[in-house]
Order: sequence, then structure tokens, then C-alpha cells
Amino acid sequence: MTHDLLAALHPLLTAEASAEAYAAGSEPGDLEQAVWLRLLERLAREGPPPDPEGWLRKAVRAEARRSRRTTRLERPYGIEPADDDRPGPEQHVLTAARYRALREAVRRLPGRCPRLIEALLSPKDLTYREIAGELGISQGSLGPERSRCLGCLRRLLTPEVAAREVRG
Repeated sequence: MTHDLLAALHPLLTAEASAEAYAAGSEPGDLEQAVWLRLLERLAREGPPPDPEGWLRKAVRAEARRSRRTTRLERPYGIEPADDDRPGPEQHVLTAARYRALREAVRRLPGRCPRLIEALLSPKDLTYREIAGELGISQGSLGPERSRCLGCLRRLLTPEVAAREVRG
């Protein structure tokens, strides 16, 4: 019986919600959903209304009035918080976690690689000449050494990155 009632009321609800939605400042689907919810709650409490069509019209108008009141009370933000370009706390935490993972992987590198990569990541923005002098190697061997170390680092990080992507 409930299913028949809902099926019979559906076209009327769609028409009524479409007629009231614009003036209420809401979407017809939102009004429909609110009225369906009120009807299902009523069916669970009291059973079907004696005049389902009349009840439905009154319910749509009541939901439209409620929507108008809510719309009147709501004030838009000056700017959308979601449009803020600054990184939020989540982004800071994720960036810090990636940075820690990178630093831990750098420490696990073989030979001179940890010192070389640390020099490359230095906030001092060292030149190749300064890095070569600091590590005690020739400037000409710095490029090939850097490539080898970055290859090792890439191999160390690949399983971690792949595992993180799987978890999604």
C-alpha cells in the first residue's frame, strides 16, 4: 500500500515542488526530498494521511516557507573558503610527512650519497663548486655522482610511493 501511495503521489509532488522551488530560492529536488522524508516519517508514526494529495500540497508549501526563511537568514561568505589558495592544515601535515619520508630515504642511501643529496637539498642553495668542495670531490664527477645517487633514491622511494597510491 505504501509503495502504491508513493507512486501515485510522485507526479503531483514533482509538479508542486517545481512550482514552489523558484520562489523559495531552492531546487525542486531539494523540496521533493524534504517532503518525501516528512511523508515517510508520518507513515511510520501515524500511517497515511486521510487526504494524501491535500497533505502533500500543504507539506510542499511548508517546506518552501522553511526554505525561504533559511535562505533569508543565511549570509554568503565574502569569499569562498574552498577557493582559498593558501594550504590548509591537512596540506601542511602531508607536506611534512613527505619531507620526513624523503629525509629518511636520503639517510639510507649508500656511500657519499646522503651528504651529496643533503647538500643539494640545502636551503643555502649551494653551487656545484661549493658542493664539490664540501664533499672533497672534483666538480666534474659531481654530475655523474648526483645521477647515481638520485637513481638510488628513486629506487628507495618507489615502493613507498607505490604503496601509498594503492591505499588511495
